[in-house]
Amino acid sequence: MNNVSAGDTAFMLIATALVMFMTPGLALFYGGMVRSKNALGTIMQSFVALGIVTVLWILFGYSLAFGPDKFHLIGGLKYLGLNGVGAAPNADLAATIPQTVFMAYQLMFAIITPALISGAFAERMKFKGYLLFIALWTIVVYFPVAHWVWAPGGWIRNLGALDFAGGTVVHINAGIAALAAALYIGKRKGFGKEAHVPHNVPMTVLGAAMLWFGWFGFNAGSALSAGSLAASAFVATQVAAATATLGWVIAEWAKAGKPTTLGAATGAVAGLVAITPAAGFVGPLGAAVIGLLAGAICYFAVGLKYRFGYDDSLDVVGCHLVGGIVGSLATGIFASKVINPAGANGLLFGNPSLFLIQFIAVAVTMGFGFIVTLALLKVTDVLVGLRVSEEEEETGLDLSQHSEGAYALGFGEMTMASTGAVSRPVDEALKTHAAILAEAAEKMAAAAEKMSTSDKSA
Repeated sequence: MNNVSAGDTAFMLIATALVMFMTPGLALFYGGMVRSKNALGTIMQSFVALGIVTVLWILFGYSLAFGPDKFHLIGGLKYLGLNGVGAAPNADLAATIPQTVFMAYQLMFAIITPALISGAFAERMKFKGYLLFIALWTIVVYFPVAHWVWAPGGWIRNLGALDFAGGTVVHINAGIAALAAALYIGKRKGFGKEAHVPHNVPMTVLGAAMLWFGWFGFNAGSALSAGSLAASAFVATQVAAATATLGWVIAEWAKAGKPTTLGAATGAVAGLVAITPAAGFVGPLGAAVIGLLAGAICYFAVGLKYRFGYDDSLDVVGCHLVGGIVGSLATGIFASKVINPAGANGLLFGNPSLFLIQFIAVAVTMGFGFIVTLALLKVTDVLVGLRVSEEEEETGLDLSQHSEGAYALGFGEMTMASTGAVSRPVDEALKTHAAILAEAAEKMAAAAEKMSTSDKSA
């Protein structure tokens, strides 16, 4: 415990809280982009990840991801149930903070990654299918890839690939799983034929702002100490998000004729995604270029779903997969040992081999994630089912999966709390609400007439 730095520990506790805050931010970011009948169902898919992934992590996930290396593929079971994870630092992981803090910080990454996938199949997955799928995916995909890339002994780390805060582990991993899920589950009813318009853009912008705020913990915190490297990553994060916002707006303005608020918010997220693997290895100018490229490239990438016919509801593939690829490959170009002596020089600094290493890391993560995710979707589908019925999809996830409505003012009667029964159909609920309003209006009119009669008598 003598090696514990109070300053580093305080910094990392704050960074951990910031990364945790990103998952509710993601819930609002996604929740505003769906139709109102699916708002709570979509928010729930992000929020519930805080519960299920935490349990998996403390039972065995942390040990599989960061336990002593086994065959360069997975961690051992030394930390099963967090056995031996205490106040003392682990010098191989983070030398100046308690291992409990490192464990909690990495937990927040594990939580948000499967939650990111949910945007690809928004508005059409059963809640029980979602729970089983993200549990299986977190165990079979996230824990091993986290070990490969970040844990001492992991084979991608040994290869020399750089991923400062999760370009491969988080964004490419989630993005390729999102593509697999969109292809397996199929399109939403009416996709390509009718508009699926975001119901609350201000909510989405608020979610994007929360993500931007939390991302400082995501990237600067990955320095694992309060110092110059954390400061450099902090600045790179801000610069890339800013230039990506501009890159998206410029591309959208040029192609569509007008820039949109939703586009600006999405562009910021694309820039944050792209700078994630590079944040601790590039300077401000490199970050600016990465952000600008990510904003423009991701803008055009989100349109690929219409060209190739897959329904990625909330553009997880276009932003997280493509943004993660841009950032990971750009790390192989712009990385500099001047910024981080523990890293490596990239192509621009005389080391073209790093670009090839980054390419291998990207390709392996995509191949492994796509194939295994398809298998897990099939298993989940057989066991509990994945897609809601056409009637439930028409009704919306809020009512069909959770017996509630995001904007159901005066709809207390819609949920049969005593029996746990499914809510009334939407049209019946609306008629009930209209009847309540009509009855109230009649009472107000009668009261007004009575007051008028009293005044005349006086």
